[in-house]
Amino acid sequence: MNTFWTTLRTPIGELLLEASDTAVTRIYFENEPAPRIGQPRLNDPLRAAKAQLTEYFAGNRTEFDFPIETTGTEFQQAVWKELLKIKFGATSTYGRLAKAIHRPITAARGVGQACGHNPLPIVVPCHRVLGKTGSLTGFGGGTWRKEWLLRHERGEL
Repeated sequence: MNTFWTTLRTPIGELLLEASDTAVTRIYFENEPAPRIGQPRLNDPLRAAKAQLTEYFAGNRTEFDFPIETTGTEFQQAVWKELLKIKFGATSTYGRLAKAIHRPITAARGVGQACGHNPLPIVVPCHRVLGKTGSLTGFGGGTWRKEWLLRHERGEL
């Protein structure tokens, strides 16, 4: 299997996008260690991802439809699938997500960990998940990015 990658400058810093032959598999924030094997290589999934993410950051896109592929445990996959149901501009909580995947509210911490291992932030919108009091809890890209993304989606920027 081939690995393709490219970078994208955004208002929240440079993103590194990685893809297989058929789908985008990973998005890294600039503060994360990311493999850069050789020169950037684009393919159709990465071209679509770059275009759609550019539109998103310009305020012209609310959903993504390029092909994605995630690898994780059954629990992580269930959480990530549920994250995709949180609409642009809306939020949920870790506890609500636990209930949505038919787990007790006590699984909220596990949901938070699954969000922390989300390989496709922004696209699989873990930034839309808040603590039970509405607080901005951890985010792999830093809480300042989470706040920026939420404000962007609410039209506050």
